[in-house]
Amino acid sequence: MSDSTKVILIRHGETEWNLSGRWQGHADSALSARGVLQGEALGARMQSEEIDFLYTSDLERAKHTSRLLGQPSDLNASPLESWRERDLGVLEGMTTDEMMVEHAEEFHSFRNAGPDYKVPEGESFTEFCNRCSEALENLVNLHPCKRIGVVTHGGVLGAIFRYILNIPLDARRNFVLLNCSVNRIEKNQDGWNLVSWGDVSHLKGLDSLDDG
Repeated sequence: MSDSTKVILIRHGETEWNLSGRWQGHADSALSARGVLQGEALGARMQSEEIDFLYTSDLERAKHTSRLLGQPSDLNASPLESWRERDLGVLEGMTTDEMMVEHAEEFHSFRNAGPDYKVPEGESFTEFCNRCSEALENLVNLHPCKRIGVVTHGGVLGAIFRYILNIPLDARRNFVLLNCSVNRIEKNQDGWNLVSWGDVSHLKGLDSLDDG
């Protein structure tokens, strides 16, 4: 038995709102035609992977991706609310241009007031990152020394990347968060390790959008 717990993190496939520049948060948008193709390519790739437990965010864009991933391997994902994207409150469902008109003050604070700023009716970045790290540690504690797959969201991937590498929440992002990417981390007795990040080789030429 392995002495480390391996976690494969996957961002959902491209959505219609990804294409139109709408911020999703807890709101949902269907996978685009390309997002479905991405999910199917992911499923073909994951046939060669050994996964002991598969989980997904309970938002439909992630669940749809998890179904496409699991079909070839007969894997069924268990949905967990804790793996949702950040709750963006009053900003959800809007483009950046719409936010700047309808919620200009909130959008300015969202961009500039730091990780503790809480969007009205939503989560602060600090609250969100704490939720994501807790969700990760809960799964690892539940399934020690196993291989765990999770289909989730770009923001969640970013929060976990910062968590395992101890990157400050107010540091500028310099890593990718690609649709249908495969991102590998593992935990052993010495702590967390980044194994690989942003792998989209299975998409074979299909474009993959970064998260914002």
